[in-house]
Amino acid sequence: MGTLLVHNIHTLVTMDSTRREIKNGALFIRDNIIEQVGTARSLPTTADDILDLQGRHIVLPGLVNTHHHFFQTLTRAVPAAQNSDLFGWLQALYPIWSNLTSEAIHASAQMAAAELMLSGCTTASDHLYLFPNDCTLDDEIRAVQAIGLRFHASRGSMSMGESQGGLPPDTLVEAEADILQDSQRLIEQYHDNSRHSMLRMVLAPCSPFTVSQDLMRESAAMARTYPGVRLHTHLAENKSDVDYSLAKFGLRPGDYAESVGWLGEDVWHAHCVQLSDPSIEKFARTGTGVAHCPCSNMRLASGMAPIRKMRSQGVSVGLGVDGAASNDASNLLQEARSAFLMARLRDHDAAAMTAREALEIATIGGAKVLGRDDIGHLAPGMSADFIAFDIDTPALVGSHHDIVAALIFCQPPSVNYSFINGKKVVDQGRLVTVNLPTLVETCNNIAQALR
Repeated sequence: MGTLLVHNIHTLVTMDSTRREIKNGALFIRDNIIEQVGTARSLPTTADDILDLQGRHIVLPGLVNTHHHFFQTLTRAVPAAQNSDLFGWLQALYPIWSNLTSEAIHASAQMAAAELMLSGCTTASDHLYLFPNDCTLDDEIRAVQAIGLRFHASRGSMSMGESQGGLPPDTLVEAEADILQDSQRLIEQYHDNSRHSMLRMVLAPCSPFTVSQDLMRESAAMARTYPGVRLHTHLAENKSDVDYSLAKFGLRPGDYAESVGWLGEDVWHAHCVQLSDPSIEKFARTGTGVAHCPCSNMRLASGMAPIRKMRSQGVSVGLGVDGAASNDASNLLQEARSAFLMARLRDHDAAAMTAREALEIATIGGAKVLGRDDIGHLAPGMSADFIAFDIDTPALVGSHHDIVAALIFCQPPSVNYSFINGKKVVDQGRLVTVNLPTLVETCNNIAQALR
């Protein structure tokens, strides 16, 4: 790959330990690793490849998405699910999802990844939890590898259908022995725990209302026999979720998670909107992380997660766009802005979250939740994952006095450049790793056929 010099950066936002913001900054990269960070005049002037940003771009670490369901890209704005809360929304969509195919999983994964990458995301975790017909997680992995996104692939599962007191139809659940067998296969075939890895595996039973306690415990035990395999599920998403947990287990969601061994530095939970104060303290004490999904939580009227309280107590918090059919978008910068606004609204406090704090959650926060020490900030030895926004665009007019905060307050529509693992994936606003018009047409045709 050789060397790359990115120079004449208007503002370089490092997100390093001192949160340096360097005017007239530059990055020097060798192969896929950052070698030098500083001002343009302090770095080398030659390289195999030079990107001159002409003083009109802000550069920052790539954004990190900690919770998504790529397949839902094919079922956005479905009329029967537009005005439902979580459980009703799921019940309206399960019949459509039962028609998913291998082709649908592959195409939807690339479409979701494309939308994420154009919004500034360079690393994403996806939670695929249903496998009808010929669908496999391999379909998604191959799709994401081809488009170039750094990926944490979650082997989700549902084992408890309606006949066993669960929410999904029996036709969409799997036998637990099969789930565990496939989980082991995927870990041993794909998981790469090395530094700068492009693909890691996660075990992710879907939720308390779709899997048994035994599967939760056995999945945790399996994951912990492999270095770097993490655990992920949905938890305390809304009041119905809490009511189910109390009725089924006699426990609030956080206590349920503790009872099945799902607290710890290798675990993160999605949503946690209705997490109790004692559970927040347990999360902080054990290093358990949270994927905050504000747009989905608003869309499904689930509530507003107490993110300021979590962060003030030391809980690791990252951002997730959640399902592309409960958001209904895959724009991670939009998610950061929504988190910023929701925090202020929830606490009735215009200082509840600053724009820079929102960017922290979207970068170093997400990296910590995913257990990464090689992404999330720009410094020597870090992975070469970074994004650049053109500051001379309509969305950012009048904001150059604080262009960093303007990314959140004003939200430009897309990145101008994106590099992942040292490779250019977005060039002057155009995704270069896939034929986007063809992919859009393919996904629209599959979406029509599903319904």
